[in-house]
Amino acid sequence: MILISIPSPGSDSLEIGSLDLRAYGLMIALGVLAAAWLFTRRCTQRGHSPELVSSATVWAVIAGLIGSRIYHVITDWKSYEGNWGEAWQIWEGGLGIPGAVIAAAAVMWVFARQKGIPFSDIVDSAAPALPLGQAIGRWGNWFNQELYGRPTDLPWALEIDPEHRRFQYVDEDTFHPTFLYECIWNLALVGALLWAGKRFTLKPGRLFGLYVLGYSLGRLWIETIRVDYASELGGVRVNIWVMLALIIGSAAFLLWGRGGGETGPDQAGSGGPDTDEAVPGEAASPEMAPEDSAPNQPGSEGSAAENISLET
Repeated sequence: MILISIPSPGSDSLEIGSLDLRAYGLMIALGVLAAAWLFTRRCTQRGHSPELVSSATVWAVIAGLIGSRIYHVITDWKSYEGNWGEAWQIWEGGLGIPGAVIAAAAVMWVFARQKGIPFSDIVDSAAPALPLGQAIGRWGNWFNQELYGRPTDLPWALEIDPEHRRFQYVDEDTFHPTFLYECIWNLALVGALLWAGKRFTLKPGRLFGLYVLGYSLGRLWIETIRVDYASELGGVRVNIWVMLALIIGSAAFLLWGRGGGETGPDQAGSGGPDTDEAVPGEAASPEMAPEDSAPNQPGSEGSAAENISLET
């Protein structure tokens, strides 16, 4: 007998006066707003104008929503076979985070080239903002009573109404709350990335690599306990293959770029020392390229703090 469990909401919508808001869409919107806020704050701290950052945010959100839905439909196409009109009903659930990240990154790469700004500034600014938005957005799955895990009688087990259970679990009452697991994991990842950006010497782009690695590791073990329908490849959920590929790719990227002593943009934006001042406890670099002695413009790839060699 289960004495403690997490109840599911009685409705997948929220009524505010005469408005009837779909809770899933509302949670996604709140997640997007939170991610946009943190991304904007971090990007402007790197010297980029609020107007440019706002433009980048709009394009990233549009690309992310489209990419996430396309990814979901591609990896779960059997659910829409013969009824493709439902493929764009986002409010019913079904947004693939890998698709959102890939599409947004591709659009931001084009945006950065057109505006003449470092692509690494964008992705490193977005690194902790993405899991923040994901953590909030996952609560939409709670309202929809979807994406839950195997049956369990743990104190934090999630109650699922019979109409939302898979047929083989119709006699089970409570399940692993995978939405909550991913929410907690992502919030921890936000904190870890913010700390790493301040604490360690990272080359441009490596903070984003840490995000990909950290998120993929968490999503991998969560995928292994989910019981919702998903397309498989070789008897294994497609998302597990995707997470394994992302783990290998991001780990290789981080190991390949572990050498060198460039400071991360987070350190540059947090009041780091200037290049013409000695760093306490550190010896001056014996070799400097001629252009390193010239003052740098704010927001450029060769910012002052990036020319300091620090060890952590």
